[in-house]
Amino acid sequence: MRKLKITPILLAMSFAFGFGTEVSAQDFTGKQIIEKVYNRSVGEDQTSDLAMTLTNRNGDQRIRKIKQFTKDMGDVEKRIMFFLSPADVKNTSFMSWTYDSDKSDDQWIYLPALKKTKRISSDSKSDYFMGSDFTYDDLGDRKLEDDTHKLLREETIDGKECYVVESVSNDEDYMYSKTMVWVNKSNFIGVKKEFFDEDEDLLKILTIKEVKEISGIWVITNSEMKNVQKNHKTSITLKNVQINSGISASKFSERMMTRGL
Repeated sequence: MRKLKITPILLAMSFAFGFGTEVSAQDFTGKQIIEKVYNRSVGEDQTSDLAMTLTNRNGDQRIRKIKQFTKDMGDVEKRIMFFLSPADVKNTSFMSWTYDSDKSDDQWIYLPALKKTKRISSDSKSDYFMGSDFTYDDLGDRKLEDDTHKLLREETIDGKECYVVESVSNDEDYMYSKTMVWVNKSNFIGVKKEFFDEDEDLLKILTIKEVKEISGIWVITNSEMKNVQKNHKTSITLKNVQINSGISASKFSERMMTRGL
């Protein structure tokens, strides 16, 4: 299944990989660049250990350990996350189903203190996930047609020649007025992404810090989302990544959310 990944966390992480031949900007439109960035092989399933580090404006940190599973089922991609520590979030779980069709993502969160599984409504998609700098909307996938994409310029960042593409939502009520992504010209890897609020002020910056090839699949293993308005950031690192290990489809259910690992 080919998906258009918009963020990285859990997020099987947004930016995608592939296409190793460098070409000139005139060969592509903004839409074609974004399509190449997000169309990638992610394998049939993936298991990983996540460390989510939240850092506030004073430099104080909270580290959350998470076990994540994803599985491509053809017309739907399913993801489930189990929080392992610290104690205040232990046994919390999150699940999302992303569809190939125009159907919106389905998302659920299980809160052990309430012993209740809550479905994330469309009105809650702008809420921040578990105190991080990612919203529930960030954790889902956007379709290519949801935005209008424009190639703005070419620019060098960290020694990499990049295309800079602006994406503006076709929904005027969308939480971001626009996003901008820097795409490595040599391999179509997303290097950085900026998110602008409804007033068109810079809100957040997503930086991809490390990628690794694991079992023939490129995986983002270190990324950071920084809210520049709040001076707060969330770093995500992945370890013990396993590709195509044969995860059972039964892993992705509300029963498993409440049952845990």
